[in-house]
Amino acid sequence: MSADFFRRPPTRREFLTIGTGMFVALSMPLALRRRMPLVRRSFPVMGTLANIQVAHADTRVAENAIDAAIAELQWVDRTMTHLQPTSDIGRVNLGAGRDGVVVSAETALVIEAALHWSLVSNGTFDPALCSATDLWDVLNRHEPPPEPAVKRLASRGLWRKVDVTRRGKGAVVRFHDRDVRLDLGGIAKGYGIDRSISALRAKGIAHAIVTVGGDLYALGHAPDGAPWKVGIRDPHNLDRLAGELDVADRAVTTSGDYERFFTWHGTRYHHLIDPVTAAPRRTPVHSVTVTGDNCLNADAAGTAVFGMSTDEARRVARRVLVDAEIVRLT
Repeated sequence: MSADFFRRPPTRREFLTIGTGMFVALSMPLALRRRMPLVRRSFPVMGTLANIQVAHADTRVAENAIDAAIAELQWVDRTMTHLQPTSDIGRVNLGAGRDGVVVSAETALVIEAALHWSLVSNGTFDPALCSATDLWDVLNRHEPPPEPAVKRLASRGLWRKVDVTRRGKGAVVRFHDRDVRLDLGGIAKGYGIDRSISALRAKGIAHAIVTVGGDLYALGHAPDGAPWKVGIRDPHNLDRLAGELDVADRAVTTSGDYERFFTWHGTRYHHLIDPVTAAPRRTPVHSVTVTGDNCLNADAAGTAVFGMSTDEARRVARRVLVDAEIVRLT
């Protein structure tokens, strides 16, 4: 691993687990902790566990703000999941190959952002590969799918077969290949976090952390400028941390092969699909962490650059996130 901003792992005494997923929020700034309580809530959303932590002098204000933030995450989940036929993406996957399907302006925004990441990453991020993701179904399979079925989806550049046309307050989505199916799982969580942070700000919250699986945004910092401390879990031992970050008003996302996978004949098959092979990306890298100024783009960047060298990953990520930093764990 290499990055100046990635600090040494905390000692056991410092290790306070109040986070979920790939992250551990080690502590809120001392100056902030002395003058206001921390209100926490965890809940399932987007196929994972979310955690919201809000620091505010009035716990009623904090609870009300958390309600608003949760509502935003749940709205994005209902609207953009590919697992429900009534969602925007569910309807698109059922009908955009035949006719244009009308979606909300928000869904169109996320699809367009995903397609832009496909462009800047030269296709390493492909939101149109849902057919391959479903084929591998790593949470339920115990062996690889038939090789001909996988090869049929390899190196197709299916993202190029998605068309989004703005229409009034919404947009129309069309597919130009029968194998195109959208999965916004690599970007919608980040978008949902950005919306939840906006909801917290609108409720007067200046200090909070929102975590959804491998995506996180740290809002604010202490009056003396001290940042939040966020630990990144060790991919080889999830009870330990590989190191910590100091973050304030910043997104942190981690993509890894160690939470969603199955093992067959000694090989780990994880959920991060390589569009070139239509199979789980083969790389000695087990996780990549990206920091940036917003979670939507940091989320997509983490998927796009997974498996790249640090220099290449930074170069690709900074095509959109100009201040992105990268940490790889092997």
